[in-house]
Amino acid sequence: MGEHPSPGPAVAACAEAERIEELEPEAEERLPTAPEDHWKVLFEKFDTGSTGYISTGKFRTLLESHSSKLDPHKKEVLLALADSHADGQICYQDFVNLMSNKRSNSFRQAILQGNRRLSSKALLEEKGLSLSQRLIRHVAYETLPREIDRKWYYDSYTCCPPPWFMITVTLMEVALFLYNGVLLDQFVLQVTHPRYLKNSLVYHPQLRAQAWRYVTYIFMHAGVEHLGLNVVLQLLVGVPLEMVHGATRIGLIYVAGVVAGSLAVSVADMTAPVVGSSGGVYALVSAHLANIVMNWSGMKCQLKLLRMAVALICMSMEFGRAVWLRFHPSAYPPCPHPSFVAHLGGVAVGITLGVVVLRNYEQRLQDQSLWWIFVTMYTIFVLFAVFWNIFAYTLLDLKLPPPP
Repeated sequence: MGEHPSPGPAVAACAEAERIEELEPEAEERLPTAPEDHWKVLFEKFDTGSTGYISTGKFRTLLESHSSKLDPHKKEVLLALADSHADGQICYQDFVNLMSNKRSNSFRQAILQGNRRLSSKALLEEKGLSLSQRLIRHVAYETLPREIDRKWYYDSYTCCPPPWFMITVTLMEVALFLYNGVLLDQFVLQVTHPRYLKNSLVYHPQLRAQAWRYVTYIFMHAGVEHLGLNVVLQLLVGVPLEMVHGATRIGLIYVAGVVAGSLAVSVADMTAPVVGSSGGVYALVSAHLANIVMNWSGMKCQLKLLRMAVALICMSMEFGRAVWLRFHPSAYPPCPHPSFVAHLGGVAVGITLGVVVLRNYEQRLQDQSLWWIFVTMYTIFVLFAVFWNIFAYTLLDLKLPPPP
């Protein structure tokens, strides 16, 4: 009786392939909607040694075998992330995050390495897309500098929720402008009307203790020309940014710019009122333009130089109008016309806080050191402006215009 020979490498490989094939039908049923505990079962079947890790090769095998269940863009992203693991292994949490569409911090770190090449053609080259798909693809290329982020966004965006923040703010601004126009019987250069400043939404230096005015002034505009430029900029820039980054991030930049604008006026142009949404609009636009400049080579939007030039021209026109109006003889002396300093406050927020918010697509802000630096700077400025408003007007013995 002779000893049985041990199986050769080819036989062992076949046995392993058959074992994986036996697992795949069950995995295929669960892949699209499996909760985390089901992912754990699947992971443990591939982690035969109970090490807490599976090889990137096994992960690629799983993705390839279930390619019909995955959208092609997401498959490319997951394969690229699998290849990004230098040690050739994927831990359980990374596995769950990848398969559950959770963009974890480790996911972001893998993307930021930027050394992977996607396996197929760029998103921009794809043909046969519907109108809505073309719009989403256009937005991706307008706002995101990395192809892997663009494909992930294109695959994941569902328009639920829609970009409600910018649309709601815009509709409110237009509605209140029309209401005020009917009330004053004036639509062009409303700010020259004697009763304009009597509105409870306008920021006025004599009424600076009414804290809501530091925000509500955005719903009052100097005239239809002022409203028109602001609305065009915040819809053309703000809506696509909100589609990508969400209402929370874009609302944060917008409101921070609005508050910084009115506080900057209260510090640098102490006798002037403030109207218009330019603080928030300029925060968004300047953050977007700065993001394009910082990622110039990665931004694949068509005619990006021309688009930047048009945005800068519109901003310059609106800012020039504000400067001219500020120094134009007032229609209600001794109170001057509204200040232009709010624009500068918005730009300052955009190129600091705004750039950090927009730079890293979906990365948690609390994980970024630069985010905390700029938040601290912004908080210090706000506290300084608050104390300035409490004490400086009295200490400087400043003569303010009478209340409206």
